[in-house]
Amino acid sequence: MLRPYRFSSSADSLWPMDWKLELVFVPVSDVDRAKDFYVNKVGFNADYDERPMDGIRFVQLTPPGSACSICIGEGLNDAPPGTAPSLQMVVGDIQEAHSQLKANGVDVSDIDIQDWGHFVYFADPDGNKWAVQYIPHRPNG
Repeated sequence: MLRPYRFSSSADSLWPMDWKLELVFVPVSDVDRAKDFYVNKVGFNADYDERPMDGIRFVQLTPPGSACSICIGEGLNDAPPGTAPSLQMVVGDIQEAHSQLKANGVDVSDIDIQDWGHFVYFADPDGNKWAVQYIPHRPNG
């Protein structure tokens, strides 16, 4: 049951607790291929890879420095492979991010410079789309 909306005792918060997005499901067709892509090409950390029960494989992967991870696996969701919503990471150096992705064999776009940020784009082997953003006016991107 949802609690009624109320102000917290904190002057700068409308909610009495933090709500943290820490895990996003990314549907893939081949877990091992996707894990290899995210770990060895994009540079995510492999946090967890277990089969807690028959028909279930849960793999958690985290971008370096991120509080939010992605999960891939088997028996976790009915979403078709490649249908994750557009996902986005923010970096402190778009040139370095672009160079790293390209050097690791990721088919990455050229750097797209917009007024609100600089971007590069790529997709995983199933077509799940990613944007990497650098925000010039914000410390550390």
